[in-house]
Amino acid sequence: MTRCGFAAILGAPNAGKSTLLNRLTGAKLSIVSPKAQTTRFRVLGVVMRGESQVLLVDTPGIFQPRRRLDRAMVAAAWGGARDADMAMLLVDARAGATAAVQAIATALGASGRACWLVLNKIDLVAPARLLPLTATLTALAPFAETFMVSATTGDGLDRLGEALAAAVPEGPWLYPADDLTDLPDRLLAAEIVREQIFLQTHEEVPYAATVETESWQERKDGSVRIEATVYVSRAGHKGILIGEHGARIKAIGARARHELAALLERPVHLFLNVKERAGWDEERARLRAIGLDDPG
Repeated sequence: MTRCGFAAILGAPNAGKSTLLNRLTGAKLSIVSPKAQTTRFRVLGVVMRGESQVLLVDTPGIFQPRRRLDRAMVAAAWGGARDADMAMLLVDARAGATAAVQAIATALGASGRACWLVLNKIDLVAPARLLPLTATLTALAPFAETFMVSATTGDGLDRLGEALAAAVPEGPWLYPADDLTDLPDRLLAAEIVREQIFLQTHEEVPYAATVETESWQERKDGSVRIEATVYVSRAGHKGILIGEHGARIKAIGARARHELAALLERPVHLFLNVKERAGWDEERARLRAIGLDDPG
């Protein structure tokens, strides 16, 4: 009998949700950076364990929204939990039971949804801190299971993967066994470029930028030609992204091209353009372009 079900990964920003998704699927599906709020929309990863197909849903970090973009991100996170068969609250064990984490746990407890507690980054904290942290959070929500893992080192992930495979409901697989995600290649390309913006720029620039794939051309030699536009909120950000004599945008493009070639397993020709577009994070069209619903 086959099994198949959705498991949403929820948490505060920078809890390690994308790293966990990538590690469990064995592929880079969700972009990762040391900065909070890197993930902006739901990313699905397909995990095969025996006769079970676990559909992991990486969600944006839940925080106090200010912009339309922020509201759409938080709505996507809670929507992912609502639509899934179960939810996992991923907690940065090093940061502990912050006010944001406690608020999420309380909301999960009130929702009545089946949920698990997963303490992440256990390689970075003293073991004596883990049980008190677990007690604090289980007092806020009736977590059915608790796991202690490190998404970076892989500690505890085998047990978590086996438990997920056993917990999803009986039913037919929804995706072919060799599929890894439902993320369109055009959106994946834009995300890989945005990841490099996060990694290669600082302060507010990454949060004020979005990337859209404008053109995707399959070439006869098997390669692909991709044109993408980076939108920024301010002229100053445009200057930072381009860099002196175009050095910064060339470095971003070179690294993104390397990453994409590895993911797509073929040569990639990537061309980037930077445009100033004040208020893009309040535009419905820009939100739709990056895979988000308008929260109103």
